[in-house]
Amino acid sequence: MKTGIHLVSYDVPGGTPAIAPVLAETAALAEEGGIATLSLMDHYLQIGGMGLGEIDAPMLEGYTTLGYLAACTSSVRLQLLVTGTTYRHPGLLAKIVSTLDVLSGGRAALGLGAAWYEREHHALGVPFPPLAERFERLEQTLQIVRRMWSDDNGPYEGRHYRLAETINSPQPLRTPRPPVMIGGGGEKKTLRLVAKYADAWNLPVRPGEGVETFRTKLGVLHDHCEREGRDPADIATTVMYVGAPPSDTVSTGTFLREMEAYAAMGVQEVHLMPFGPDPRPVVSHLGERVVPLLASL
Repeated sequence: MKTGIHLVSYDVPGGTPAIAPVLAETAALAEEGGIATLSLMDHYLQIGGMGLGEIDAPMLEGYTTLGYLAACTSSVRLQLLVTGTTYRHPGLLAKIVSTLDVLSGGRAALGLGAAWYEREHHALGVPFPPLAERFERLEQTLQIVRRMWSDDNGPYEGRHYRLAETINSPQPLRTPRPPVMIGGGGEKKTLRLVAKYADAWNLPVRPGEGVETFRTKLGVLHDHCEREGRDPADIATTVMYVGAPPSDTVSTGTFLREMEAYAAMGVQEVHLMPFGPDPRPVVSHLGERVVPLLASL
């Protein structure tokens, strides 16, 4: 099983001037420790709760930050987990991820979801349509990015988006395209889109209570794959561990027993969130103690 690090806070020791050097050092520690993926939240405002501070806590724009991390690293995959479909026009989003992929040497991935944080949309004047429309836009976004990452430069006509030309030059380095990950566990819509369009799926799971939930959702995904004529083995399954990463022998043992259960169901990567103001000690510990153990599962 691979390990990902998901950074959720920029309220670092030293304040705003320290954000860039702390991110650079964190990225270096991640690569030294064998971390496979470095991901960030995609939000305009901090979400609050989980010890992350209030909504006015520091929050960087996601793809700009990934561009900086691309220059600081050489091997980790880079992505947002996940981009809300309402945050950027699909054509622009495909161009942004293409740029990240080219400049990182083929290390970009696209994470997508239907978006949920209404307050930040209203705060910055970004339209936040009803849930049904957001899912329609999500599906059209998936269609558009796949079109732009292909040889077809023709127009796209959809209910919500119309592109006269889907020209995208340069194309991403990753072939056949950057992997597309869909996040979430909605059984009727999200998992259907995973089965139809995604290269990877991510489900948030909580410590001690996520294994059976994942098992149920995985069964639903397989049902959707059967209806779509898709082999479930073509979709990488991953989880977001919504809890503190293991920090000592006892918590590591409990964590590994959980991960064994996920690995038995085919989970290929777990994304861990270093809570607190300074991610560096957590990332260093994970690289030294936890990543090698997960790699053996």
